[in-house]
Amino acid sequence: MFADLAEQLRIREQKGLRRTRQIADSSQASHITIDGCDYLAFSSNDYLGLANHPELIASACDGARLYGVGAGASHLINGHSAAHHDLETALATFTGFPRALLFSTGYMANIGMVTALAGREDAVFADKLNHASLNDAALLSRAQFIRYPHCDLAALEQRLATVQARRKLVISDAVFSMEGDIAPIRRLIELCERYHAWLLLDDAHGFGVLGEQGRGSLFLPGSAHPHSPSLVYMATLGKAAGVFGAFVAAQPEVIETLVQSARSYIYTTATPPLLAHALLTSVRLIGQDEWRREALRRNIAQLKQGLQSSPWKLLPSVTPIQPLLIGDSVEAVRISQGLREQGILVPAIRPPTVPQGTARLRISLSATHQPDDIQRLVRALHDLAPS
Repeated sequence: MFADLAEQLRIREQKGLRRTRQIADSSQASHITIDGCDYLAFSSNDYLGLANHPELIASACDGARLYGVGAGASHLINGHSAAHHDLETALATFTGFPRALLFSTGYMANIGMVTALAGREDAVFADKLNHASLNDAALLSRAQFIRYPHCDLAALEQRLATVQARRKLVISDAVFSMEGDIAPIRRLIELCERYHAWLLLDDAHGFGVLGEQGRGSLFLPGSAHPHSPSLVYMATLGKAAGVFGAFVAAQPEVIETLVQSARSYIYTTATPPLLAHALLTSVRLIGQDEWRREALRRNIAQLKQGLQSSPWKLLPSVTPIQPLLIGDSVEAVRISQGLREQGILVPAIRPPTVPQGTARLRISLSATHQPDDIQRLVRALHDLAPS
């Protein structure tokens, strides 16, 4: 048994696909300490720089004094605190939905909502570049699992028109986590309404960053506001919001169905109320601190300008996710390691996370990155380019 596992690990290492963990010795920021060494980091989802915000730290401390450290039970026993309830109300208001429901993670939210809304007699239609959690959710639902080419709505429509099912669900990232591009949300909604399908939208990387006041991808010009009743919206709270968790927002009947049937909600201890208390502050800061999104936009523009003459091309993205396409996995690891030796952290993303031949550096920008930080990264990448 162990020899077989060891051989599999050896092959993974040989292909440049073996992953390793790093130990962070500092709080999350654009400059962090990993394994005792200081780095300039372009590897975090803390897009707005809120993970170490003093007001959130103070709110978490206040929450601990009010509610203790642990929730002590699942939401449906006696673990649903006033902090959870207030945060759900605030998130529903912020995103423009009648109700919202907290989950421990985005992975659990996707598993819960897909499996609660689809079963053996149903069909799930998924973009081929969706996050792994959406794919796993579709498989767990036991529904017919039908994938369509990335953002190809003609192909999706053909499948919606020909597949017979009791219930149809289209599931898609809003911002694709490894590409940085944005789904055609309004057209997806129109298609789902035409074919009487639900649309489940994962906005993990758009919430807090995109749209009016950072309310997410639904609030981009020409997107989906006012919301369609067929839309079920998920966003995470550990990325731009800077804390932990996730939520689903939708019509009351959908949320109540999740409360009654979503196994990843029912059969788990509620997240610590102190985190919900801190997130109330986070939602307020997201809405009021427009300067954070303006700083992100400036950083994105500076990076694009600086890498125009690079032999590697940035994929089209207006989001903090800026993928630099390398192609070969071993080469991507070489460049990532070369950056690390210069004190810069940028992860190499390789198959199976992305398709074969599309290994890349995933540059994640934050509002807290300064112009000198961006320039330092650009110079280092040019130095590592093949001559």
